[in-house]
Order: sequence, then C-alpha cells, then structure tokens
Amino acid sequence: MNYFESFFTHLKSSVMNDEAVETIKQAVDKNWTHSNNGNLPRLLKILTRNKTPAVTHKNLESDYIQASIEEVNNYDIKGDLIDLMPWRKGPFQIGNIPIDSEWKCNKKWQRIEKELNFKNKNILDIGSGNGYYGFRMIGAGAKSVTAIDPSLLSVCQFLYLNKFFNLHNLSVLPLALEDLENNMPHWDLVVSMGVLYHRKSPLDHIISAKEKLNPGGTLLLETLVIEGDINQALIPEGRYAMMNNIYFLPSTQMLCSWLKKCGFINIKVIDKSYTTVDEQRTTEWKKGTSLIDYLNPDDKSKTVENHPAPMRAIISAVNPEKNTKLPRYRL
Repeated sequence: MNYFESFFTHLKSSVMNDEAVETIKQAVDKNWTHSNNGNLPRLLKILTRNKTPAVTHKNLESDYIQASIEEVNNYDIKGDLIDLMPWRKGPFQIGNIPIDSEWKCNKKWQRIEKELNFKNKNILDIGSGNGYYGFRMIGAGAKSVTAIDPSLLSVCQFLYLNKFFNLHNLSVLPLALEDLENNMPHWDLVVSMGVLYHRKSPLDHIISAKEKLNPGGTLLLETLVIEGDINQALIPEGRYAMMNNIYFLPSTQMLCSWLKKCGFINIKVIDKSYTTVDEQRTTEWKKGTSLIDYLNPDDKSKTVENHPAPMRAIISAVNPEKNTKLPRYRL
C-alpha cells in the first residue's frame, strides 16, 4: 500500500513541480520501503488489522483533535492506539477514546496561533512528531502541510489517525531535514519546533530551513534557551535534563543574532516561558519518566544535572524578498 501517494499528488497540484516531488518521493522510498527498522512490519500490521468505522464528525480546531465515529463493538480501536504507544504529542480523541499525550501541545499552539496567519499557506513542519500541529494548521486554513519526522512510530501514528480524518493535504513523511535537497524554496512557512538543540551545527539547520522558504516566507523557530545576553549560551558537557543529544542552548538574544546572521529580517520573539510539569508529564498513554523526573528534586529551577530548567523561546523571522539589502556580516 502506498500511504503517501495522495499527498504527493496534492504537492504536484499546488506546491511544487513534478521534479521536486520526485526527489522527495525517492527520499521517502529509501527511508520507508527500504527501511531496515525491525519495528516497521509490526507497526504496519496495526494500520491494517481493523477496518475504519464511518466518521460522523471531525474537529481540527479544539484542544483535542477529534473524530466522532459510529458506535461499533467489533473494532478494537483502543487496542490499536495502545499498541502505537508512547504518544508524546497530542491530545487526540477518536470516538470516545481520549489520547492524553505526554505533551499538551494545545498549550504551545495557543502561543503561536494568535501570532501567525496560516490561511492558504503551504507549510513545512520539521520534526513534526505525529502531526498534531499539522492537523491544527489545516484547521486554521493552511493549504498544505508537509510534515517530516524520521521516527517511523510518529509516521505510523499519523497514518493511523488520518484513516479517520482522510486529509490529502497533510502528511507526516519519514524524513529528516537533511533528506531534502538544499535549495527547495517551495514553502510559505517553515516550522522548526524542538529540533535546533539536537543539531551539532545550529546555524546550518537555520540556513537549511531558510533554503526551503519562498522569498517573503516566514520561519517559526522554537527551541530551548537560557537567560543571558547576546554573548551567552549553554553547551552541556554531558546530559541536559537526562537527554544526551543536546548541543547548544543560546540566550534569546544570541538566537536572534544567529537568525540575523543567517539573513532573516523582522525577527520577533513571540514567547519565552519555562516548561511546566502540567504541560509535559507522564500519562497512561506515555508511561515511564517525564519532566518532573528531569528536574532537581530539591530545586525545580534546575535540571537533575544542575543546569537551568528547560525554558523555550518561540521566534518568527522573515526570509527577505530578493534584492533586499542585508548587513554585510550575514553568512
């Protein structure tokens, strides 16, 4: 079964030319059809072992993304959803089954929706997870959302959910940003949330994101930051909040300076706030550890490693139109 063909058809009709779509299809084929991930056959079996009940109502604009379905007793939808755990992003509700994910992504959505116009935009969502924000963007009027994430579990969670929503202008593709060609200026809005601090070269990530934007397009960047002036950043020697793949946590001023050096204009800090244990926590849908376990039990303003507790900044920046005069020190 080709899970992505209808989305590729949509891309060809409204976002990019056939040649550009073909390069994306080849990258997807490499990471999906020829994947060596031993979990993929199990995940694909979950997608097909139950029929999809008739959907009577859809809601992409509420905190819980909802699909109301006919009451059927012989469909083990909850069993499927449990077998697709852990659910890190959400929340969702399928029929009478609420998926209370680890992250209350609706809280972050509330911070950004009032600041950006998604209507009629073609959007690239980098590191999308299972597509929660993509669903919300479509609900806010986006023309298309190309969501990419290398996690095959996240891709399969989206594919299962989309059996109920049947959207052809949204897909989570099994890709990382590095799988896309460098110069692909096809999107009006590029979203990168929760990715930059995992990159060994954050400026390269910002530049690569910029290369995916149409002139005049907007980058929405969310990442971990620290308090400090334009010259300060935290480069953890070991783990940060129990994560071992964290490289750069700049101050917000330094982050804005990076964006300016990368050639962005109209840089705006939308939000800066500490992550709370109400927004990120364990649930029955994501068991084990979560934020409370990553904080110093004696001082919640610090991580267990005694670094500053997680604080995130959300920044928008504009890719200038062609022939815009920029500072000489840009990269």
